[in-house]
Amino acid sequence: MEEEMLTGGNSTTVVRVDDTVRRTVGPWTTAVHQLLVRLRAEGVTEVPESRGVDEDGREVLSYIVGVVPGYPLSEWVWADTVLVAAAQLMRRIHDASTALVGEDLVWQLPTHHPVEVICHNDFAPYNLVFRNGQLRGVIDFDTASPGPRIWDLAYLAYRLVPLTDDAHDGGPPTPDRAGRLQLLIDSYEMPYEPAELLAAVAARLEELAAFTDARAAETGRDDFAEHAAMYRRDRDRVLATG
Repeated sequence: MEEEMLTGGNSTTVVRVDDTVRRTVGPWTTAVHQLLVRLRAEGVTEVPESRGVDEDGREVLSYIVGVVPGYPLSEWVWADTVLVAAAQLMRRIHDASTALVGEDLVWQLPTHHPVEVICHNDFAPYNLVFRNGQLRGVIDFDTASPGPRIWDLAYLAYRLVPLTDDAHDGGPPTPDRAGRLQLLIDSYEMPYEPAELLAAVAARLEELAAFTDARAAETGRDDFAEHAAMYRRDRDRVLATG
């Protein structure tokens, strides 16, 4: 079977084989596949289908056909309809995931409290699949783990409102961040205050910076160190906004 290398994956090799995606398994793979099975059983078909493990010991997932935006992001990614659709899909995923809360499963990232749902933890444009400008799927659940709803929503706000200048490349020069933040909250349909969500964004960025610093130390990669510094600059900007 012919294999096509796919971009992404961050720390693992990801390939496409026909209508499937294959990647190296980890201790967390069983939990991720249980999550995907649960989501699809609850009617959330915008996520990959678990197809087990292949003869090389790699996990096998269905391939979601469409376009995954890359940076700089195209202008259409910043449409309000995309923001609304992303928040609504996240809400459906969260609601469908609650049956796994409290299960004895191994996840790649730490649990965050209070545990309400299984968070995707990387719900951002580069993990969203579009067809004709319409959101059709979300991929890469490898970093999923239990946590509060707002923890996941905070990262989506960071990347898609956006609350960082680099994430905003390709969009309007002066986005209405306050308006889009409120639209995100309204579309997710939980009564969060904007300041509450901004505080969660800052907390996420601080943890992400520490995690990325550790990865820089492990790998010696300068780009990880640069990203950690960016996360802290963005954290300070968000705190000043809040």
